[in-house]
Amino acid sequence: MGGKKPTGVETKEGITDMLFFFSSVSHSQITRLYSRFTSLDKGENGTLSREDFQRIPELAINPLGDRIINAFFPEGEDQVNFRGFMRTLAHFRPIEDNEKSKDQNGPEPLNSRSNKLHFAFRLYDLDKDDKISRDELLQVLRMMVGVNISDEQLGSIADRTIQEADQDGDCAISFAEFVKVLEKVDVEQKMSIRFLH
Repeated sequence: MGGKKPTGVETKEGITDMLFFFSSVSHSQITRLYSRFTSLDKGENGTLSREDFQRIPELAINPLGDRIINAFFPEGEDQVNFRGFMRTLAHFRPIEDNEKSKDQNGPEPLNSRSNKLHFAFRLYDLDKDDKISRDELLQVLRMMVGVNISDEQLGSIADRTIQEADQDGDCAISFAEFVKVLEKVDVEQKMSIRFLH
């Protein structure tokens, strides 16, 4: 391993996540995803770069596309292999009815509500301080609406959002506050992509 830190897949939890994911999809579904992976791999080296992801039209037009792409890459890495690709995609897998009654003592699947919320929270928390600041919220709002709304209006929306979500008075949104705001939102449905059917 030569001092290289594990990327999440090589850890015990990463292996468990991958086994859970692969046990819940068919061989033909994995084959289709691997085919998609290799079609994106323009360098033909068994890994994807950020540029490979940027060629995906749906990500290219998504205001949060760069942040979603960044989620595929462990800190300090500029390539992702097939296992890392699958690990990130697993967050977007719909929760099937038979998964809702899984062993409560086992590891939480990557596509659980909690893990989907953590994934979404990290898209906003740019500086990774476990809080969404007004500036971070403004950056996301600017990406989403572009020049259609003035900076003053965006500032007002950001201020109002933080005011409504902030329960501890620190003028930021913690993960717990983020979860509370989204408690009535069907995150499982909104953060699901039926990429295996």
